[in-house]
Amino acid sequence: MPVVDNVIYVDGKRATVPDSLDHTFEELRDCPDTGDGHRFCWIGLLLPTEQEIHAVAAEFGLHPLAVEDTINAHQRPKLEHYGDVLFVVLRPARYVDPVEVVEIGEVHLFLGPDFVITVRHAEQPDLGEVRQRLERDPELLRHGPYAVLYAIMDKIVDDYGPVLEGLQDDIDEIEVQVFGGDPGVSRRIYQLSREVIEFQRAVEPLGQMFGTVRGGLKEQATESDLELRRALRDVADHATRVMERSEAFRQLLANILQVNAALVGQRQNDEMARMTQAGYEQNEQMKRVSSWAAIAFAPTLIAGIYGMNFTHMPELNWPLGYPMALGLMLLFALVLYVLFKKRGWL
Repeated sequence: MPVVDNVIYVDGKRATVPDSLDHTFEELRDCPDTGDGHRFCWIGLLLPTEQEIHAVAAEFGLHPLAVEDTINAHQRPKLEHYGDVLFVVLRPARYVDPVEVVEIGEVHLFLGPDFVITVRHAEQPDLGEVRQRLERDPELLRHGPYAVLYAIMDKIVDDYGPVLEGLQDDIDEIEVQVFGGDPGVSRRIYQLSREVIEFQRAVEPLGQMFGTVRGGLKEQATESDLELRRALRDVADHATRVMERSEAFRQLLANILQVNAALVGQRQNDEMARMTQAGYEQNEQMKRVSSWAAIAFAPTLIAGIYGMNFTHMPELNWPLGYPMALGLMLLFALVLYVLFKKRGWL
């Protein structure tokens, strides 16, 4: 079974490490409880199979609906009560810099009166860091399962920070691409918008979830839980800022997409104008060529007729025939030149 860690805590300290899950429940009941703090076990699972999840569920009496959600995974962030067991789904995120994408993970938690079961469906985040942090702070860990939930939520919200910075860098690059006329920027804007929306879906439910958790702690009305409620409020404030910033990213990307569409349209209009101007200039050149061709055609026609040298042709024996032919050529050429000039073809 992919058990990352299996530990029983008493009064905020490691008490025993059962050699198997089959013995965890039994040893938990045998562990002494001084009454000064919580006694609970924390079992961490990484990428468990369906059979392994069912085995844990049977050992701790987990609700079938929550177990089904854990098996199917791909759940939205949520917090649900099944009797005295709290089922929580969280969506951690990390920014993968080499490929410039945001990866959304999934963590499921079962919190009972004396146990915490964490199920990770991806390698990240590393909850070992959370466990080490809690074990260095027995006063916090003494709050029991709720302290584990707080620490994991705090870790996930803190990890949202680098994601925001990565998204900010991507948006800055996109702005440069948009005004630089990069033809592939539209695709990147759309892809980044989808990532921001997925990120928002991971963050948005946290506000209500923090309120529910703090409300549950308030109902216990113990003095020791007051600091934990304050810590949860601080994490909730961070989550709110993350949500506000991600919403600003979404709006900014929508505006960038509109600006890019306007710039693309403007470039297309400029190109059409250049093509129209080129066509106009080409048409003017054709007019000039055609005009000069017509002017040259008239003398050529006359010369061609008189160059046939038939025996019976008018003016062949006339002394003024040659000057008349030359004059006629010049006259036709001059008349055509004047006409084309008035029409602006020359």
